Amino acid sequence: MGKRIVIDPIPRIEGHLGIEIEVEDGKVKNAWASGTLFRGFEIILKNRDPRDAWLLTQRICGVCPTSHAHTSAMCIEDSYKIRPPDNARIIRNLVEGSQFLHSHILWFYHLTGLDYVDVVSALSAKPTEQYLKNVQAKIKTFVDSGQLGPFANAYWGHPAYKLPPDLNLLIVAHYLEALEMQSEASHLSAFFGGKMPMVQATPPGGVTCTPSVEDISNFLFRLKKIQAWVDNIFIPDVLIVAPYYLDYTAIGRGVGNYLAWGVFEDKGFDPNKRTLPMGAIYDWQLKRNEVNHKDVAEHVKHSWYKDGPALNPADGITEPDFTDYDTEKKYTWAKAPRMTDKPMEVGALSRMLIAYVSGNETAKKLIDDTLNKLGVAGKHELLMSPLGRAAARALETKLIADAMVTWTMELIENLKTGKNEVYTPHKMPDSGIGAGLWEAPRGALGHWYSLKQGKVDRYQIITPTAWNISPRDEKGVRGPIEEALVGTPVVDAKRPVEVLRVVHSFDPCIACTVHIIDPETNEIRKFRVS
Repeated sequence: MGKRIVIDPIPRIEGHLGIEIEVEDGKVKNAWASGTLFRGFEIILKNRDPRDAWLLTQRICGVCPTSHAHTSAMCIEDSYKIRPPDNARIIRNLVEGSQFLHSHILWFYHLTGLDYVDVVSALSAKPTEQYLKNVQAKIKTFVDSGQLGPFANAYWGHPAYKLPPDLNLLIVAHYLEALEMQSEASHLSAFFGGKMPMVQATPPGGVTCTPSVEDISNFLFRLKKIQAWVDNIFIPDVLIVAPYYLDYTAIGRGVGNYLAWGVFEDKGFDPNKRTLPMGAIYDWQLKRNEVNHKDVAEHVKHSWYKDGPALNPADGITEPDFTDYDTEKKYTWAKAPRMTDKPMEVGALSRMLIAYVSGNETAKKLIDDTLNKLGVAGKHELLMSPLGRAAARALETKLIADAMVTWTMELIENLKTGKNEVYTPHKMPDSGIGAGLWEAPRGALGHWYSLKQGKVDRYQIITPTAWNISPRDEKGVRGPIEEALVGTPVVDAKRPVEVLRVVHSFDPCIACTVHIIDPETNEIRKFRVS
């Protein structure tokens, strides 16, 4: 048996995810992903008024609450057999898009960027621009004070950091600019969503706001500011950094199956015609496959729930049954969702690949142009990797920012022609079933519920992270992150930055201390990642 290393928790943001790996001959031989926090929203929602769900489910995640609001509203609308008016469709797209812009910028610069950018190395840069000199002076103040704040707990000086000092300094400067862009994106959400996080304006039936000319003008001004920054800073940063880390196209690849429920509604409410459409890719083959949520099943053999058969979420049961942590038995609060019996990767890479094979011309141009600029034209298989996940997030940010400008002009045109409806009046039935299938920035998000005597009888949720951190299923097949880790090199077990890069590439929504157990000495070392 090789060395066992435990990293728990691992992300740089909310929730709790533990990764245990077995290292042999300098590579990961086996891996286990453990969701270590039980939330129980399915239990909380039982017997409540279904109209509460869109507000309550936002509390599942403070980074992507908007997606839960919209998915829940769609789930309820499905059971009511109603659709929102066109203005509401556009406004929801704009509010959702604002959250995507915020989340993608946050992820690239603040949640995963420091896995590739050596902040301390930036002190060795020799900038000529006063702007970069000022940034370097700020970094020096941090370092000299011994209080590095958010930069304190990374593995500076690790040989896996490959950027030269001047480029490290440039990306750190953009890291600071990205904080402002996040703020701008949050403002966009609040214009039509009421506030951010936890929007207040998108209940079942539509939205609760009719935008004024001033609102739309302010929205468009901030949107175009972000759009220009994405074009001139974000995309170029990816193209500059990527050549230094092309080795991350050969490791951390995952399961080769990709799922998207689709996001950003079209006028006909056809999920196959969404801006980023519904579909699946199986077994590394770049071919679009139809998907049906009835083909989803959740396994619990290795999860801390009462044993039972794999169930579709519409029939799902959430009965917690905590036992000891045991990688041979049960080791996580996450269930193991499968589509047609396969583990599925979800996220921006899945969406962009599915858009590509669905014939989306914008996605095709963005992807092909990027491969050309990196000197790997036509090698789409390289995208199925940690580096590909990073590129997909950046390209999707541009696609969404550009689309949001178009949607804003559509909204203006509707209002100019007298189309003011933003809500579909309706009566709540006593019984029914519904499914909401949508996307959060991190990937495919599904809500399923049944209504009985006017109350929620059953409510089940599969988050994007549940797909990605899935444990083994009943057949012992690993989930996407577990599989992606196998074969990952680990140069220094005390500083496993390679493992962090692979896991962070999936953007698991679940914070960051590292515990490493050395099986030879039984010494436990503790590190903080964030």
